[in-house]
Parts: sequence; C-alpha cells; structure tokens
Amino acid sequence: MKIAIIHDWLVTYAGAERVLEQILHIFPDADLFSLVDFLPGGQRAFIQNKSVKTSFIHKLPGARKKYRIYLPFMPLAVEQFDLSDYNLVISNSHAVAKGVITGPDQLHVSYVHSPMRYVWDLQHQYLTETGLDKGLKSWLLRYLLHRVRLWDYRTAAGVDAFIANSQFIARRIWKVYRRDAEVIYPPVDVHSFTLHEEKGDFYLTASRLVPYKRVDLIVKAFSMMPDKKLVVIGDGPEYKKIAALAASNVQVLGYQPFPVLKDYMQRARAFVFAAEEDFGIVPVEAQACGTPVIAYGKGGVRETIQGLDAPQPTGVFFHPQTVDALIDAVRTFEQLGCVIKPMHCRQNALRFAPERFRAELQGYINKLLGREGTL
Repeated sequence: MKIAIIHDWLVTYAGAERVLEQILHIFPDADLFSLVDFLPGGQRAFIQNKSVKTSFIHKLPGARKKYRIYLPFMPLAVEQFDLSDYNLVISNSHAVAKGVITGPDQLHVSYVHSPMRYVWDLQHQYLTETGLDKGLKSWLLRYLLHRVRLWDYRTAAGVDAFIANSQFIARRIWKVYRRDAEVIYPPVDVHSFTLHEEKGDFYLTASRLVPYKRVDLIVKAFSMMPDKKLVVIGDGPEYKKIAALAASNVQVLGYQPFPVLKDYMQRARAFVFAAEEDFGIVPVEAQACGTPVIAYGKGGVRETIQGLDAPQPTGVFFHPQTVDALIDAVRTFEQLGCVIKPMHCRQNALRFAPERFRAELQGYINKLLGREGTL
C-alpha cells in the first residue's frame, strides 16, 4: 500500500512537527509532501532525513522567511500535489494540508490541530492584533479570509475521517465543517522530563512571547503580588513589553536552553499558563516534572489538567482571563494546593506519551482500512 503524508510547512520543530514525527514512526516508508521545506540540514532527523515534495510556493521570492504572505496561493498550491498513486493519504493540518485532492478509492485521514483560527472564530482578534482592523488593506484582507473560508469548508468534504487533537478542537471541527472527529491527543515527550518532588519558592511560566499567550497578564498579576516570585522563560516579539511590565519580584530570563528550562520546571512551585490553547504541550511537560499547573480554564487544558474537584488533582483553573482571576487562583492554590501530589501530576502527564499516540493512531487507521473494502 502506498502512503502519502501531507504537512503544511516545514520550517521548525514545534507541536505539529511532533505529530508528524510520530506518524513517520508508524509509516516510515510513506512519501512526505509540504508546501515549503526550509528545515536546516541538522534538524531533519525527526522526518528521518526524507526528501520532501514541495509546492511552487517553495520557489517564490522571499518564501524562506515570509512564506505566510503567500496564504492566498496556498489553497491552489496544495491542490497541485498529485496523489493519484496513493492508497492512504494522511494530512497533518493546521492550515491547508487537508485540502489535497483525493479520489473515491483513496482513504484520506486528516489529523487537525485546528481549523485556521485566524480565518474562522479568531478573525477579528487577528485583525486587531496585526493593526489591520481598519482601512483599505483591512477590507482586502477580510475579503481574502472570506474566500479562504469558502475553500476551507468545501474541502472538508474531501476528508474521509477527521481526527482532532482534543475534544475542544473536535467541537471546533463540528462548528466549522459539521463533521464528527475522533479525538487522539498529540504526543508529548514526557520521558525527557523527570519527577522532582522538592519544590522551590517561585512560580514559572515559559512560552514564546506572542500576544495570545497572555504572558503580559501573568506578569501584571505577579507584579501586584510582591511577596511571590515569578520566573519568565521565553523570547519573542513581546519580550521588551514583558520586561517593561515586570516588577522586582519578576525575573525575565528570555530564551533558555532545554536543560535550564527543565531545571526550572522541575523546581517550580507551580507552572502558570494563561493562554487559550488547542491542546497545550507545555502544561503537560510541567506535570511530567511533578509540577502543578495554574491555568486559564478554557481550551485543551481542561482535558490535560485535573482540577481541584478531581480525585487526584494536578492544578487550579482560573476564569475569566483577567489579572484579578489569576491572583485569586494563586491564592486558592496556596490555600488548597497541598492536595496536589507531584506523583499524581506525573501519572496524569504519562497519558500523553508518544507510544500511546502511535498505538491509538495506528489502531484507528487500521479500523478505517478494514472498513474500506476497496483498499
């Protein structure tokens, strides 16, 4: 059986690429397609150093650094991949990969990290954050996003089976495409983190410093609690803003290598997370260290963290997404957090190990193949 795997773009190793890595573990002989492939030579081990079949966007001017500006051409580009020789097509999609064209005798399974957030329910937030909520450019972009929405909805009909990375995303898939989705949680490299039961006197947050991560909210909250220490690890466009907001009890370290991040994550009193994520890998990594999580109670974290009402709690939720709500959650954690045990955090994180992901994905695809008598 010939298998094709379709990925949106290969430029770094992040959450979608971790899923791709495990899919390739299951299907090592599959051919790999991607709109662009700008992975450096030393970072290709996770795709098994495969040659990648790219689209015409790969050769367009400036694509290496600004491939996203070619969004208007991405639907056309992904439709040009000739997959007619393949029996099984697996798209690993957070943008347009699911839009590949397949025939009636091919099985197309799409693992969806999310329907394009900036195209669907977060369009207005995206326009505001990019400063494109007014003027002629704004209306041109709004029309473009409208056209992409029509294409995105239409191409959902070409997918035989959807897989979502969380129940939260399964609901989004139903809302956008009116299609049911099997939930298979993405793999988290929990084995790279070890249980550490002795905790320090500081809180930790770590992420890329971009607006939707809401690190500014965390820093503002702790700056109003001068008796509590916060360590911030990460870099990004909002670094200067975050550093300017930090009071003397908040330490902004910028980017740190993995051993340093792991050490802080193991010793933190709790990990603080204020974003609305589709799944959220870092809170699971923190739990793998035996570290509780204080998280904004919306999105994928509702499925990866056990709240205080659970038999074996691993964290505390706050809602709404405000400074006051986070301050209240920290106080609740300090009053009731003694019921959260490091071992329970670790055990909860192990639910998302890579071997579990591989077993569930292979089992589900085998079931689909058994149901399709023509394959």
